[in-house]
Amino acid sequence: MDRERGDRGRRLLDGVVALALLVIGLAGTAPAGLNQGVEAGPAAYPLVVVAALAVAVRRRWPVATLAVVTAASTAYLVLGFPYGPILLSFFVAVYTVAAYRPVRDAAVANGVALLVLLTHVFVGVRPPGLVGLMPAAAWVVVPFAVGVTVRLGRENAARSRTDEARRLADAERLRVAREVHDVVGHGLAAIHLQAEIALHLLARKPEQAEAALTAISRTSKEALDELRVTLTVVRRDEAADERAPAPGLAQLPQLRERLAGAGLPVAVEVAGSPRPLPVAVDLAAYRVVQEALTNVLRHAGPATATVRLRYAPTEVAVEVTDTGRGAAAPAGRAGGYGLAGMRERVTALGGSFAAGPASAGGFRVSATLPVEEVT
Repeated sequence: MDRERGDRGRRLLDGVVALALLVIGLAGTAPAGLNQGVEAGPAAYPLVVVAALAVAVRRRWPVATLAVVTAASTAYLVLGFPYGPILLSFFVAVYTVAAYRPVRDAAVANGVALLVLLTHVFVGVRPPGLVGLMPAAAWVVVPFAVGVTVRLGRENAARSRTDEARRLADAERLRVAREVHDVVGHGLAAIHLQAEIALHLLARKPEQAEAALTAISRTSKEALDELRVTLTVVRRDEAADERAPAPGLAQLPQLRERLAGAGLPVAVEVAGSPRPLPVAVDLAAYRVVQEALTNVLRHAGPATATVRLRYAPTEVAVEVTDTGRGAAAPAGRAGGYGLAGMRERVTALGGSFAAGPASAGGFRVSATLPVEEVT
């Protein structure tokens, strides 16, 4: 639809240009003849009309338009009529071929047009001779150069748009990959620990094993729902799945419940007045908390964790601390992909990120994300 509308707009513009050239040609040919001391006879005006009206289809058939305008202009000049507005139609036709055809094809077409136009220099009612070569050549060289410049600029702009679209697509794929990593990593870590608990309790305390298996079922369902929401971004032909909300700090209670079922007690402390956050900030803050708590599950051993949220007018801060092994944790905890992904998420939004052993023992992850101040 947009393309059809654009085509109609261009055709209308070409019609307006042709009408303007027609008016200028009819009104300006006689004064041009008076200025040059050459009479513009009645036969001049049909040629002016043909050259001007041919411009109306210049973008649809550029080479055919150039051929018609060149023939009319050459006949006009060979008959001895004055240099006048008809050459403006010739100028537009040459420019159009240069701007809308490949450079090699445009050079050949405009070269032929120049040779045809130059015939009036040597033959006709009043041939100007060699002195007419330069003015005639200028009516081809100048619009050709302008048209090629416009074409190259348009192609460069198109390449830039393509490169930008490719860069955005790559960034989107990377974002989806990180989302999948976070969702799958957290879900599998929780399921693994719950399965270990179920296996340990199955023979001695089957009722508690049943609770662990129920937690596995719930955790896997929630992880699959969240994964489905994440992957809708790469399945453009399907409507977004509305069964699960977009990940954000509002899902912290569910996250806390899942982790409690996996054997990690989590306390949540909130400072300031909670408020809706920009989607990107809300998601990044949630992923930092989720990944940090998943690392506690994986590496901290028996531990508890505390999540602190602080809402300020121009920022939101999250902090996750635990009572686990801290600096003695495996190397993956301090330098794995999870922490690198968290850091990249936060810094991409202009925030700050820190992670390392806590002074009182355990491990600490903190992030501060800027938000617009609410007035």
